[in-house]
Amino acid sequence: MIEVIERYNEEYKFSDIHLKEDKPAMLRINGDMITPSEDIISSSELREFADQTLSENQKTRLEEVRDVDLAIEIGNYRFRANFFYTSGGLSAVLRKIETEIPSMSELSIPYVMQEVVEKPSGLVLITGPTGSGKSTSLAAIIDAINDTKKGHILTIEDPIEYIHHSKKCSISQREVGKDAQSFASALRASLREDPDVILVGELRDLETIQLAITAAETGHLVFATLHTAGAPNTINRIIDVFPAAQQGQVRAQLSQSLHMVVTQQLIKTADGQGRVAAFEVMVCNHAIRNLIREGKIFQIGSVMQTARGEGMVTMNHAIEQLIHSGQIKQENVEVVD
Repeated sequence: MIEVIERYNEEYKFSDIHLKEDKPAMLRINGDMITPSEDIISSSELREFADQTLSENQKTRLEEVRDVDLAIEIGNYRFRANFFYTSGGLSAVLRKIETEIPSMSELSIPYVMQEVVEKPSGLVLITGPTGSGKSTSLAAIIDAINDTKKGHILTIEDPIEYIHHSKKCSISQREVGKDAQSFASALRASLREDPDVILVGELRDLETIQLAITAAETGHLVFATLHTAGAPNTINRIIDVFPAAQQGQVRAQLSQSLHMVVTQQLIKTADGQGRVAAFEVMVCNHAIRNLIREGKIFQIGSVMQTARGEGMVTMNHAIEQLIHSGQIKQENVEVVD
């Protein structure tokens, strides 16, 4: 199995590889699924691969919970792997993690996002669907901070994807399920570990969200991801997690601590040979902070449309710019919020 994956690595530029018992492997290339070979992956091959790859704890989780996440290395590449059971038996999806961390300029990250590395504290949310490039954007931002500031960067991930090495900063990377019990427990402990910057791989539950907001309020620069689309949806998602009696307080906290909400999606390039990111950016100016505090989240979109001079960009406008520059075609745009 490892030899098959290594061969596909050499022959194809794919983002994901899908493996199923008694089925041929499928690759996701530029967003499309293809079958490069009709060679069948046998049940014994896939189960042997899982046995070689998973720790004893991970094997136990797979059998009890029926799925498990981890990061693995095959040859010169790292993958974020998920083994899971379906009605057809064992399956696995491996997402390739590039070993080189791209720069923010290489990713065409908007300048207002690049300026966030200078912030001493606050909350920055990177949102979008699975596979939209959130982890890559965050890795580029963390690497820029590592290049330019002197401090302690703490990441909490499930699993660790990009490997960071200390440059000007000291970097500590913790993996949920291996180095920490949960996002919440690691985030709670982080406040005693003298971090300047905290990256939270995903805001999964009320406790993690509350701890992230508290960390941002108490002098830390906090980056986190959510599987949401658009700033209003993201803010509503955070507030709605809390009981009604606490939502007024959470709105007040967010209005003070939130710096920016970025939503991104990857769109196939005009030549069909790659994908490019479209970024929606909401910057918390005075008007937006008031709307959050007053619970008028539905008005945020209007403010974003009239505040382009402050670096705000709606997704529609970001996509229009990519079409106008010839980087993408309208027919390749699946969703326009």
